[in-house]
Amino acid sequence: MQENIVKEGDYVLLILQEGKKYLIKVRKGETLHTHRGYIKHDELINKEYGSYIKSSLNYDFFIAKPTIYDFIKKIQRKTQIIYPKDSGYIVLIGNISSGSKVVEIGTGSGALTCVLANLVKPNGHVYTYEIREEFLDAARNNVKKLNLDNYVTFKLRNAMEGIDERDVDCIIIDIADPWNLIDKIKDNLKGSGIIIIFCLTTSQVEKTLKTLYESDFTDINLVEILEREYQTELGKIRPKTRMIGHTGYIIWARKKIKT
Repeated sequence: MQENIVKEGDYVLLILQEGKKYLIKVRKGETLHTHRGYIKHDELINKEYGSYIKSSLNYDFFIAKPTIYDFIKKIQRKTQIIYPKDSGYIVLIGNISSGSKVVEIGTGSGALTCVLANLVKPNGHVYTYEIREEFLDAARNNVKKLNLDNYVTFKLRNAMEGIDERDVDCIIIDIADPWNLIDKIKDNLKGSGIIIIFCLTTSQVEKTLKTLYESDFTDINLVEILEREYQTELGKIRPKTRMIGHTGYIIWARKKIKT
């Protein structure tokens, strides 16, 4: 029971019945102000997750324990992120699990880094490369919020110069010209290891696929994931007017061993 109790320093997701959500870190003496009244952080301490707390205007807020998905939706963004709909597919085709050794090239704001780190723990590790220091700092901060920094090594370096890790299970690339990188890092991937490349445009896809066919890769795949959310109000169930359409193309392939 004690593990399901809010403590100072915990992150809490407060949800209004109308659907508005607030992700906060509980700190004594602080107050959350909303359009439905304020809530003092002190009043959240020792509350049970799954219960409710009333605001100063007598509105009920549901107290939820935030998931990785909740954090990513509220993540500090310096760049466009890889959306959950894409990251979910990426970790599945990459066979990412505890013990996996993963290299990520193009850290960005670290949304995918958080997902990867949460899956490789406690026996695996993520090595992530980024050339922009401000992006790397934001990503490091986002990963630290989830207490996952022990499972990630951040590298401020251009992967075009090569990467350090050998016998890697999965390499994930999210940069503007991935076709220029493939031959530079393919020897770092173990046999039958997975390479995953996230592209924004079809011109990037064409160049990347050509390089994969000319290199030591097989089982080459290309997909695009679309997501449409629905209203859940009984009697009014229908698609929402807005949807997350095109975010990018996912290319993946397996490394061949020369014989």
